[in-house]
Amino acid sequence: MQIMCLAVPGKIISIDNSDPELKMAKVKFGEITKDICIQWVKDVTEGDYIIAHIGTALSKLDEADAKATLDALNEIGGFEAY
Repeated sequence: MQIMCLAVPGKIISIDNSDPELKMAKVKFGEITKDICIQWVKDVTEGDYIIAHIGTALSKLDEADAKATLDALNEIGGFEAY
C-alpha cells in the first residue's frame, strides 16, 4: 500500500507576528482552524490563501485557484473544504 500526502488550500484568518523568528497564522480549512507556520512564504496577509502541508505553508495561492482546488476535493468526496 502506498500513502500519499496532500497539501491543502486554506485561508489565513489572522497572523501572529509576536515571534520574529517564527511567523505563524491561524488558517481556516473548511470548518477546522489550524496554526500554520508562514515564515517562509513572502507577502502573505489576512484573507490570502496558502497551500499547507504538515503545519507549514508551502506557497501563496490566488483565490480562484484555491476555490478550484477545493471544489475538486469536494467532488472527490469525504472532504468538506468550505
